[in-house]
Amino acid sequence: MYMDDIKFSLWCDFLERDFINGEFLNLIQNSTINGATSNPAIFKSAICSSNAYEEMKNDYKRKSPKELYEILATSDIKNAANKLLKNYADGDDGFVSLEVDPNLYDDSEGTYKEGKRLFNTIKMPNVMIKVPATKAGFEAMSELMKKGISVNATLIFNTSAVNECLEAFKQGSKAYSKRFPGAPLPKGVISIFVSRFDRLLDSKLKEANLEASKYGIYNATKAYKMIENAGLSNVRALFASTGVKGNELESDYYIKELLYPNVINTAPLDTIKAFIKADHTPKEILEDSVLDKFFADAKNADIDYDDTCKTLLDDGLKAFCDAFEEILKSLR
Repeated sequence: MYMDDIKFSLWCDFLERDFINGEFLNLIQNSTINGATSNPAIFKSAICSSNAYEEMKNDYKRKSPKELYEILATSDIKNAANKLLKNYADGDDGFVSLEVDPNLYDDSEGTYKEGKRLFNTIKMPNVMIKVPATKAGFEAMSELMKKGISVNATLIFNTSAVNECLEAFKQGSKAYSKRFPGAPLPKGVISIFVSRFDRLLDSKLKEANLEASKYGIYNATKAYKMIENAGLSNVRALFASTGVKGNELESDYYIKELLYPNVINTAPLDTIKAFIKADHTPKEILEDSVLDKFFADAKNADIDYDDTCKTLLDDGLKAFCDAFEEILKSLR
């Protein structure tokens, strides 16, 4: 735990083979991070840009591109999970996430089967299967939890998706408990994306004389409150997409502004390095009245919440599918 007093966890939103075998371990041993996340864009950057994968690529060159990708990715995830195993054993998170093929976002059975297969391939208890927040995804999340597999629900923008995730985790946990009474429950994190709202909406907010770089934070706060109020002991809020673009904001802006109790923040390496340079105090949680007024003002400025969330989800799905396709192309 980065801050024990408020149960604040800092996870690294980056993985690459040489990094896992070097700096990653140092960050864990120094108690800077206690978890990690990956996604197709992260693996695209690693597999397509790093020479660390060349030997394994050559060893398995007769495999299909997707088979080869899974060999490379599961090898990295298993390595990272081993590095984090002490944290997991000590009850200090210790999870690492691997996303299913993003092209399965509309296929609940395919997502469930692939998530189960990947988990069984890695054979580590501290692996989370990452599933996008779509109708098919919610069904797959519940089924994976029923099997005792921890789940990272990703690409969360709309608060209605938070409710869907909570229900999926609740039903999955209930079914698992029925099968294995008294056994520790699989864990769930609900990954609320933050900065993408601001990159999309800031210019419009400024035109309406409303606060910029706040929409994502206020939306994440609403989602956080919903998750905390649900009272599911095995489910936590995770703030994702917390890096910044450009020089208008401090590098660690989204970590500092969302420094709430019992949350996880997964951030790029440079953002983490900026954050740990100074001491920080927990942030006061915004009142509902402040949040409601902000969103009412944004609506009056012709910013439609549901349309915005749909745009961001569609863009996120496309970006991950495109990144995945680029990985497969590079492995052909």
